[in-house]
Amino acid sequence: MSAVDELLAFDQQHLWHPYSSIGCNEPTYPVQSAHGVRIELADGRQLIDGMASWWCAIHGYNHPALNRAIETQLEQMSHVMFGGLTHEPAVNLGKRLLEITPAALQAIFYADSGSVAVEVALKMAVQYQQTNGKPGCSRMLTVRGGYHGDTSGAMAVSDPENGMHGLFSGMLAKHIYAPRPVCRFDDDWDENDLNAMEDLIERHQREVAAIIVEPIVQGAGGFWFYHPQYLRELRSLCDQYGVLLIFDEIATGFGRTGEMFAMRHAGVVPDILCIGKAMTGGMMTLAAVMTTRRVAETVNASAAGVLMHGPTFMANPLACAAASASIDLLLQSNWQDKVRKIESTLRTELEPARTRPAVVDVRVLGAIGVIEMIQPVDRAALCAAFVAQGVWIRPYDRYIYIMPPYVIEDDDLRKLCQAMLSCLV
Repeated sequence: MSAVDELLAFDQQHLWHPYSSIGCNEPTYPVQSAHGVRIELADGRQLIDGMASWWCAIHGYNHPALNRAIETQLEQMSHVMFGGLTHEPAVNLGKRLLEITPAALQAIFYADSGSVAVEVALKMAVQYQQTNGKPGCSRMLTVRGGYHGDTSGAMAVSDPENGMHGLFSGMLAKHIYAPRPVCRFDDDWDENDLNAMEDLIERHQREVAAIIVEPIVQGAGGFWFYHPQYLRELRSLCDQYGVLLIFDEIATGFGRTGEMFAMRHAGVVPDILCIGKAMTGGMMTLAAVMTTRRVAETVNASAAGVLMHGPTFMANPLACAAASASIDLLLQSNWQDKVRKIESTLRTELEPARTRPAVVDVRVLGAIGVIEMIQPVDRAALCAAFVAQGVWIRPYDRYIYIMPPYVIEDDDLRKLCQAMLSCLV
């Protein structure tokens, strides 16, 4: 048995992959290296990466500036507890985050992952309402079609029926769901789109601590792009009823939609912002929760006197150093032009999919391209077909989509799009 065969055999018998089973028959492709926008398999084949390592490797792989940041930090320390201690990488990253986010967001909590960031945001909202004399306000109001992560609190505010978490409904907190916004991103605004949300917040105002949504783009819940005015109206409703507004920008932050953060399409500032994924350029896991002075000071004044959360690897120095380097790299590049060019190519190349009988819709925004099918796709078969064409695209449910690194060249992007079209009937 070759070394690769042995690796694959062990993997299949002992290792879980995301949303998979032990011993499943779905092919797994062994990777030996990755550079730029290419993933090199153990057999030497190179794949153009259309997924940016689940949307986070915006600068591509093995970028020397990001590698150097981690190597330099490693010579100082790889980690030190954040309880009672602080360090330069955490402070430097905090300064950069304040520079690129709305001025009202002044307090930062570093978390391990996007899911954990959502957990922290929910707890923050509940502590805030309790301190404001609203102990009954512990439920969240959200929209259907959302996805916020795989931990318990995050699952509870994700879509309860059509999402990935229905199996666990019995153990999750029961929150309140409005219909998904109907108005598309670039359509005319219909004020009736907010009627259901307005009715729900009025009826449940004594229970709701916060509204949580993915601004503009619903990610893994269906890749739906909705109208910016919806966010403006949510802001007004939250102000009217004393409810906090939480934006989950974990998937959309750091330029993916053509703005540094998707909320900028609407010009709306939330009370609490969750960011992650692309923050480190795909180098290490790290997320952050940002909030206003008002929310932070109210939480400080709670009965506990502190925000009740504290991960072991909070503000990991290696991750913070990588994140600072990634943000610097982004700001120093012409990322907006790159994303606009990606968007233009995606619109042109994916448009023919609309005529295929198995296709429901084609959606493009920034560096996101989605073909929505009528029926769920055979992911294993499609992945194999894509690998045979020299690209890495991993469909989900009814969605064949790409979110490539911003550094992708036009020829490579066109090859990804042509591969997507080739699988349609």
